[in-house]
Amino acid sequence: RFAVSVGYWKDPYIQYFVRQAKERKAPEINRGYYARVHGVSYLIQAFLKKTECNCQIVNLGAGMDTLFWRLKDENLLPRKYFEVDFPMIVARKIHNIKSKPPLSKPIMESHSGDSLLIDSHSLDSSRYSLVGADLRFSSDLEEKLKKHNLDTHLPTLLVAECVLVYMTPQQSANLLKWAASTFPVAMFINYEQVNMTDRFGQIMIENLQRRQCNLAGVEVCRSLDSQKERLLLNGWETAHAIDMMKVYSFLPQADVKRIEGLEFLDEKELFEQLMQHYCISWATKDSSNL
Repeated sequence: RFAVSVGYWKDPYIQYFVRQAKERKAPEINRGYYARVHGVSYLIQAFLKKTECNCQIVNLGAGMDTLFWRLKDENLLPRKYFEVDFPMIVARKIHNIKSKPPLSKPIMESHSGDSLLIDSHSLDSSRYSLVGADLRFSSDLEEKLKKHNLDTHLPTLLVAECVLVYMTPQQSANLLKWAASTFPVAMFINYEQVNMTDRFGQIMIENLQRRQCNLAGVEVCRSLDSQKERLLLNGWETAHAIDMMKVYSFLPQADVKRIEGLEFLDEKELFEQLMQHYCISWATKDSSNL
């Protein structure tokens, strides 16, 4: 929300989910968010174009993400958009949606057919679904998604941003395996840490542990190769991984120039180190040669 308020990118919806940040975030953090948001949405839009929006998106561990509303504004909604998170998070999001017309209106506008299903822990409309589930148990996850009309025959994009790293390697492997075996045509996008065995990575881990935040899956974040390997070992046909410094260099340079003028960045080196410790990896499974 802070990065949006400074002007790094436009997101008119984030204000309804997140209170105004009291403290300024460091410029390198804001640039990192900028690269993450643009890198991930670049891949999402490529998938939507390839499938001509005749697909579904499953946002895993979606938190207060606003992508559904932004895609609707751009006329890029998939056939159905699912969000999954812990029931407690989902309850908070539903409360926000119900009490803020700019959030509820787009859901109503895109809804057709019978009455909208909404209770404290789930919301289901014809185009948008919010599901409370624990990603560590894929059978429970699948059952809940199917109850909300998940169609396993549709091309499916699964997105996980800073989610797998909080699960044990076995738990995230099970989730990846489930996704690869459930959908004949699918893509998985994962954004999280990488290169975590060096000194900088160790300090990141220690800082998070001090804040009671345990990265249970950090051993899979050793390198770009280990990130690709985990995808290939769990049933995906192709896998790619690039660090965020590389992503940053691929973004439209005119816009990068614009955002670099928003705040003065003192420590170029720190920014580069930070960006080399996050990555986007993506995998595909494609029985219909999209």
